[in-house]
Amino acid sequence: MEAARQEFRDKMAHYNQALARIAGVAERLKNQVKTKSVRAKELERRILANHSAGNIELAGSLARELQELKADLATDTQELQETEDAYQANLRQAKVAQKEFEDKVRKLEKQLSLVQIKEAQAEAAAALSGSAFSVGDLGDTMKSVEEILNKRYEESAGKARVAKDLVDMDKIVEKENERKALEQVALAEFLASQGIQAAPSAEAPAAAKEIGPTQGSGPSGS
Repeated sequence: MEAARQEFRDKMAHYNQALARIAGVAERLKNQVKTKSVRAKELERRILANHSAGNIELAGSLARELQELKADLATDTQELQETEDAYQANLRQAKVAQKEFEDKVRKLEKQLSLVQIKEAQAEAAAALSGSAFSVGDLGDTMKSVEEILNKRYEESAGKARVAKDLVDMDKIVEKENERKALEQVALAEFLASQGIQAAPSAEAPAAAKEIGPTQGSGPSGS
């Protein structure tokens, strides 16, 4: 009986390690969501400040960055919810397996004085095997998840490198103009969501500077 208990404790230790990994992913996602939320608010402040100051091109660039950041934030938020759900589900499974095993152990202890020792050992082994099946599966699942994530990362990194190496230098100017147009569209959409009417499209003065803490303070003219 004690050997069965020890074996079950060893199995649960591996199971808890897997749970800890899930919890670690959840905590990392929480930090990402918090950081990106703060960044999004800062971008909104800078967009409004630069738009008010007439820095239309910079405001558009920041609005495009805000669009992409919000898309990433939505993805992280969804992943966080799924990770939390997975953690809670597996935590409940661990508690159920442990309770079932201990209930079986207590039942077997009451039977020790009524049955042969060999029969009691067989029942303890049967109770353990029933719980160990669930415990063992999670470690394999987590390993598969890690392998899948690694493969997805390699594929994405490879595609990104190929895309970078295949850049057509003759189309750089065309792409830059397209980027600026998309930035202005993003700016218009953001301003509309804030109830602000976008100014007519025009080239920003060459001397226009970003409004914010990075702008140098010069002597003010009278």
